[in-house]
Amino acid sequence: MANSGQKVVLITGCSSGIGLRIAVTLAKDEKKRYHVIATMRDLKKKEKLVEAAGDTFGKSLTLHPLDVCSDDSVSQCINSVKDRHIDILINNAGVGILGPVESISIDQMKKVFETNFFGVVRMIKEVMPDMKARRSGHIIVMSSVMGLQGVVFNDVYTASKFAMEGFCECMAVQLMKFSVRLSMIEPGPVHTEFETKMMADVAKMEFPGVDADTVRYFKDVYLPSSIDIFEAMGQTPEDIAKCTKKVIESSSPRFRNLTNSLYTPIVALKYADETGGLSVNTFYNLLFNLGPLMHITMSILKCLTCSCLRRRTVSPN
Repeated sequence: MANSGQKVVLITGCSSGIGLRIAVTLAKDEKKRYHVIATMRDLKKKEKLVEAAGDTFGKSLTLHPLDVCSDDSVSQCINSVKDRHIDILINNAGVGILGPVESISIDQMKKVFETNFFGVVRMIKEVMPDMKARRSGHIIVMSSVMGLQGVVFNDVYTASKFAMEGFCECMAVQLMKFSVRLSMIEPGPVHTEFETKMMADVAKMEFPGVDADTVRYFKDVYLPSSIDIFEAMGQTPEDIAKCTKKVIESSSPRFRNLTNSLYTPIVALKYADETGGLSVNTFYNLLFNLGPLMHITMSILKCLTCSCLRRRTVSPN
């Protein structure tokens, strides 16, 4: 139970990565301003969170089961909170999918949307009426730069993030009338066990039914370029947690928060040309015509760019 004056923060997807790190960062707040309700679908995966939380576990950080893909699970979790009072909801739970779209079944695509889009919608629908009634609250959604700019071979994941961005653009306007804030956190590449495992798994896949050229482009062109970008521009879960905490603590939080300043020019390409040709042609040339040059560029960037810039998070103020 939260102490008097503490804000109750509920976070989804806390078994590892960004969700775990946000939960621990807020629970260990020096001013003890937050009571964190960390949630995960499978409580058998709680060990990493418990270890990272240390002596805050059971005090400023408690653990609840929650499956964002289940209406009943969402309702039960929120109902278990005293007076259903959630000051800050952080929607972090998400799944990724990568590879040629011909190799991804419709059922697999639906599962991605069930978590990345409908999971967020379920959570917002559950806490929003109480926040509106109190005329206070802050909803934070963990999005991605891929919710702003599509990336080849990330078609389905990108689509789920685009859908969420559109939904939140609409909700932000309505919620503002009730003094409820909504913020998007938009990381670029982040070094997590999840990302590492997914990249390793898809590199070994055969992709039956996909033409040989597309498989070759994916394995020999996209994957090496993606690894270069991760190594040169990737942030850590700690970086994203720091950014999220800044957004929470801002007196006037931004709606959109890009966490990596190196991605700003990439996103800007899309809005510099209303026809879309500039960004599409630029990414095509970078990937298929200038691959070796991009590899060299990323290598130089990795060597020359200091960690404080490469990992720089946004400052909401």
